[in-house]
Amino acid sequence: MSKTVLIVEDEKDIVELLKYNLQKEGFNVLVAHNGKDALDKAKKIPNLILLDVMIPEPDGLEVTRRLKKDKETSHIPIILLTAKSTELDEVVGLELGADDYITKPVSIPRLLARIKKVIRNKENPTEKNSTIILDGVVIDSTNYKVLIDKKEIFFPRKEFQLLLYLAENKGRVIKRDSILSAIWGDGVVVLDRTIDVHIRKIREKLGKYADLIQTIKGVGYRIEY
Repeated sequence: MSKTVLIVEDEKDIVELLKYNLQKEGFNVLVAHNGKDALDKAKKIPNLILLDVMIPEPDGLEVTRRLKKDKETSHIPIILLTAKSTELDEVVGLELGADDYITKPVSIPRLLARIKKVIRNKENPTEKNSTIILDGVVIDSTNYKVLIDKKEIFFPRKEFQLLLYLAENKGRVIKRDSILSAIWGDGVVVLDRTIDVHIRKIREKLGKYADLIQTIKGVGYRIEY
């Protein structure tokens, strides 16, 4: 059965571009041009919602909040469409429960790949690849190993967990508070500087691949590949 994607976007040219390419890939498509219409059409329970942050009445972040708060729609995966200047919106959207985001201008092949991946992960929540490959960096979560250009490099446990956490959330901006909670736990008092020290050591070991880890000033970190 064909999957259904709800496009929420107020720019008609973008809607037509997205609609054409999604239908070409075999998706059914619903369209909403503002937040109110999006909330109504989400009740048809699409397989995924492609949601522009800057839509009117209400905006995409508020739509995300309401959908995730409603038991009827909370399970629907959401990919946010954001402008390059709205990094904070990306972080807030993910905190509200969005599954992913992609920046404009939209790369259609990349967008289609992300849509398929998010739907697949939602349908198979227990399916998790134990090996993550980022260029010449291979992270083996089962055996706690990191290979760089096929050579095993030792990472202490916290450094490994931090690298793995960022890699598992590849493409997402991870806030410092989220890193502290995920790696050190809520009950442990850790200075912000501790994260910076661990990131610096990880980058040193990654060598020529150090730029995989991006610093989002005042917010956190992201692995982009």
